[in-house]
Amino acid sequence: MLQTFSALSISGASCSQIDVRLGLVETKKDNLPALKSYSLAFQFKHTEIQKNGRTKLGICCCSEQGPSKRRHFKKQEEPTQNVDLPPILPKRKKKPFPMPLKTILQNARNDRKLAHMGIEKTLEAPKNGILVPDLVPVAYELLNSWTILIKGVAQLLHVIPVHACSECSAVHVSKTGHDIQDCHGQTSSNRRGFHSWIKGSINDILIPIESYHLYDPFGPRIRHDTRFNYDRIPALVELCIQAGVELPEYPSRRRTDPIRMIGRKIIDRGGFLDEPKRQQTLNSSLMEFDTHRAFERFPAPNSEEEVPQIAEKTLKAYDKVKWGVSKLMNKMYTVKACGYCSEIHVGPWGHNAKLCGEFKHQWRDGKHGWQDATVDEVFPPNYVWHVRNPDGPPLKSTFKRFYGKAPAVVELCTQAGAKVPLKYKSMMRLDIVLPDGEEAFSVV
Repeated sequence: MLQTFSALSISGASCSQIDVRLGLVETKKDNLPALKSYSLAFQFKHTEIQKNGRTKLGICCCSEQGPSKRRHFKKQEEPTQNVDLPPILPKRKKKPFPMPLKTILQNARNDRKLAHMGIEKTLEAPKNGILVPDLVPVAYELLNSWTILIKGVAQLLHVIPVHACSECSAVHVSKTGHDIQDCHGQTSSNRRGFHSWIKGSINDILIPIESYHLYDPFGPRIRHDTRFNYDRIPALVELCIQAGVELPEYPSRRRTDPIRMIGRKIIDRGGFLDEPKRQQTLNSSLMEFDTHRAFERFPAPNSEEEVPQIAEKTLKAYDKVKWGVSKLMNKMYTVKACGYCSEIHVGPWGHNAKLCGEFKHQWRDGKHGWQDATVDEVFPPNYVWHVRNPDGPPLKSTFKRFYGKAPAVVELCTQAGAKVPLKYKSMMRLDIVLPDGEEAFSVV
């Protein structure tokens, strides 16, 4: 719609009479979303208006209403100098659930509601026992990276010394043990909190987490009196086997028909099958996937020039293992962990072996308190103090807040010559300067 206002004459002009007319042009757009905000845009332009045979100069104003365009500016994240590690959970308390408790209770209510109505629960692979074809290569890559990681750590232990406390679980990667008074062993009060250092092993760098091997994860549960009928293997290996890796020594049932459930009850699992006889081989492939006696099986590097290359290769394998475990677990391959101890079970349900001896185990008759596991519980990082100068003096309790930490594998590889990954720099506090000289006496 065009609105023309009365002419505005300008007196005292040398030129011919100039009329300034203001025209408002309004355009409407239909079918605009109701939830979007709109802005009013104006545009002015000069036009020539014919009136009574005379040409006059006019000004036209056009307006258009449309959705406003908001500019979103990305906030630049400042690089942090230090990152605090996850807090150490108290032993006399249950671990927190990885999923909010309200979500767990709501899912349980929905399952009970469907079971009360007799509606079958919809299960997707691999929850229904069917393999996911896209994750089979991930499982093979994870197992391959795990063997490379074991070999690399075992070779680096011949060059880089590792110390472990005989009273607690502390580990230190350096030529000598540190002097930080944070030991919580049984006789730590006699040593004023100082650690009792001994020579460390590969199990101090890669904490062994084992699980029962099951031919059919959806079969009968492991009871306390039948626990010796099942072998204990590394949890990573059992996760890869259930994800599609074929090992002759440890077969696994591959289902073609999915299982069916109503609520928490299985109505069709395809029957029970007896476990086939295992193929006995002279050179068991499981030795490659276990850290037992790895220090003896893998010799030291041939020369000092190979040490940085082995360190870089080991560090890449460590990242691939962590990536593979998180991907398999995020794709719904169920892993259960005890909420009180470090027991891990790979499968839809935990076992019934009464082996838990942690906080208030008498109330549970020794049974584990199963809940969903996290990646750090299946593949623990095992944080250790970062040593900037291995040839320098040992770390002291006075400068404890200035020191950083890193996973034991990362610390071992960086001292062997590997480049420090960017994601661990803030954790290792490399940008913080240690006080020296007169400043060191003022640190409390």
